[in-house]
Amino acid sequence: MSNQLVIENVNKQFGAVQVVKHVNLSIPEGKLVCFLGPSGCGKTTLLRMIAGLETPTSGRLTMAGKDLTNVPACERDFGMVFQSLALFPHMSVAGNIAYPLRLRKVDKQSQEKRVDELLQLIQLPHMANRPVAQLSGGQRQRVAIARALASAPKLLLLDEPLSALDAKLREAMQVEIRLLQQRLGITTIMVTHDQREAMTMADVIVVMEQGRIAQIGSPLEVYRDPVNEFVADFIGLGNILPAVPNGDQRVRLAGGQQIDISGSRKISDGQEIRLLIRPEDVCLKISEAVGHKDLQSSIRNDNNNCLPGQVSFIRDVGSSLEATIDCSGFSLTVATSPREVPGLAIGSQVLATLPPHACKLIDASPGRLAA
Repeated sequence: MSNQLVIENVNKQFGAVQVVKHVNLSIPEGKLVCFLGPSGCGKTTLLRMIAGLETPTSGRLTMAGKDLTNVPACERDFGMVFQSLALFPHMSVAGNIAYPLRLRKVDKQSQEKRVDELLQLIQLPHMANRPVAQLSGGQRQRVAIARALASAPKLLLLDEPLSALDAKLREAMQVEIRLLQQRLGITTIMVTHDQREAMTMADVIVVMEQGRIAQIGSPLEVYRDPVNEFVADFIGLGNILPAVPNGDQRVRLAGGQQIDISGSRKISDGQEIRLLIRPEDVCLKISEAVGHKDLQSSIRNDNNNCLPGQVSFIRDVGSSLEATIDCSGFSLTVATSPREVPGLAIGSQVLATLPPHACKLIDASPGRLAA
């Protein structure tokens, strides 16, 4: 029988406040699933209910056909890494890793063998006897994961485990944890508010908004085809522009520009929409035209998706450029490189082309969330 975790219509209230609302979700076996959302969206509370540290107000959780809803945390056979790591500072590395095995009264020889295996797995075999207080942040993180894996759990739960690390170490640990999870094939659920982290690590992203699931999909699906403005804005950089339908496969922007689109969602009558285009999809060229009016005249009968504008800000990080382009009625963020647009500078007159296939229509209506 599959060890798939199934969450059925789970709700959680603290007093009068409902923090998790009607969550239905199946966690695929052997995959890494990220609960992603802003602070207060309910993702950690949902994780704690899965762990058995909170009890749902209603609904149920099952795994391999067994109802876990009221099963104590100690009987669920799940491993968990907390945001604070919660290592014992008075114990050695080996002592921390062996702790769950001692609780289960595993014999000493088996404990030592398992600790040695895990120290090899996390690449710290020479540090078994070192106090955890003498470890670096990344090393402590590895020890916390090894301790969570010590009893060979069916499910690994990670509650923002990398939030205390500096940016460079955090990125390195993202790769390490992902490679470890793939090597072991262990079903893993991770809570994060960092969309880059979720995109880097996850097989499946569960985006949460106000206690509900807004969208479920692969990182690429959620990034390229968000269901609404909240998801589009939360996942990566995006140009999200007010738009009005103007015939089949065409919309009108705030400055009156007509934009052709292709392959976007069908829009219902009266539905408020936004046009989404990611910064890396905007094509940018410097124009030799002198004034903004001349630019408008030069393209009036050309491609509808070719917009004149002026560069108002540039963020140059060496290998890439992020430019803000002021167009009539709105601004665009464009991601490019010095090689693609040599000589780009603040004040440059430019033409920004929005390829129709990259223009997505998304729902702007608040509160329209997936069940």
